[in-house]
Amino acid sequence: MPGGTPVAVAAPGRTWSGPTQQERFGLLRRARSIAIVGASNNPARASYFVATYLLSSTNYDVYLVNPRETEILGQPVYATLSDLPVVPDIVDVFRRHDDLPGVAQEAIEAGAQTLWLQLGSWNEDAAAIAEGAGLSVVMDRCIKIEHARFHGGLHLAGFDTGVISSRRQLRAR
Repeated sequence: MPGGTPVAVAAPGRTWSGPTQQERFGLLRRARSIAIVGASNNPARASYFVATYLLSSTNYDVYLVNPRETEILGQPVYATLSDLPVVPDIVDVFRRHDDLPGVAQEAIEAGAQTLWLQLGSWNEDAAAIAEGAGLSVVMDRCIKIEHARFHGGLHLAGFDTGVISSRRQLRAR
């Protein structure tokens, strides 16, 4: 898709269109903190992979949210967004479709500026709730991929990691 054009409405019934490439770059550039809602301690989960990237390859203050965990990747985990010690700039969500409107409301109550629904997540009700309160909304985009793309971490063929897995790779010694 050419840069600077709105996100295409990709499926029948989708009426919402998201921020342009330039606007997404601006959201990431202005942000100082990101809360990952639905963070997992399972290395096979996308949220684990994204958290690993954000913690190791960016300058963001990253906060992990999951009521069933206490620590992930050596970081404390908070039960809810309201438990965070700061107001997150971006709330990056890894939750089920039906949970997304509730998470949007929590993001509003926490004072976040942006609700970011990960790749594969699309919920126009959640978008309407967040946008109605003045939040920016990104849907169906991976924050790791977007950050890496804007900062030279992707090649034409994909990730610049040499690995296409969220699982930790064992290396022969």
